[in-house]
Amino acid sequence: MSEPVEISVRESEDGVDENLLILLHGLGDTHKPFAKLGTTLQLPQTATLALRAPDLIPYLYEEAYQWYESFDPLGELLRSPNPTPALALLTTVLEHLHRDCGWPVARVHLFGFAQGGTLAAEFALRWWRTELARTTAGDAQPRALGTVVSVCGPLLSYPTALQRPCPTPLLVAHRPAPAESALPPNALAAFGKGYSFVKDVSLGAGEGMPRNTEWKPIVTFWSEHLSYKVNTSGLYELTNKG
Repeated sequence: MSEPVEISVRESEDGVDENLLILLHGLGDTHKPFAKLGTTLQLPQTATLALRAPDLIPYLYEEAYQWYESFDPLGELLRSPNPTPALALLTTVLEHLHRDCGWPVARVHLFGFAQGGTLAAEFALRWWRTELARTTAGDAQPRALGTVVSVCGPLLSYPTALQRPCPTPLLVAHRPAPAESALPPNALAAFGKGYSFVKDVSLGAGEGMPRNTEWKPIVTFWSEHLSYKVNTSGLYELTNKG
């Protein structure tokens, strides 16, 4: 059951919104903890936008959302879910941010956990393929997203090698087997087919989001790839125009 998408927007703590980090929660969660995460991270010159998935998981008595249909009528996880509606939603969001809010695509970054991580990685690839097709016949350069961080989120597709792989830097953080969220054996190879730069980060045993020092390589990755404005005039404005 789809519902209106809720968002939580927070400006950068230092008042300079040079980058935008979009936060995508995992299966069965909401955007609220990720909005708090955006504040906790305190990335310099980086505003955050936490999105709530559009689909309420049926038959549960709590707020629990999914980015795409994930369960069959018996409540079992689907083996081959279809993320197309969620990818279309993210396309609409990014186009609005770029066209109406003036955010350069290269300064929009994605962070996703589990199903949200899968969506982030799939979306950056889809966006890049669309850009390649759009610019093939003209002189315009294709626009790639700034970065993607996928925590415990494998690709659903297994991309064939692209002549021009997606240049968006990708960090894949994952937990070892026998964790339920451990990546399948071919997951890293699949990322390498679609992306030209993949950083592989092994987290500790257990489940869930990164804990304590497990954030260090992720924050380092951002520090290497975020943009920083020296002259703070002419800031971008993040607005919700519906």
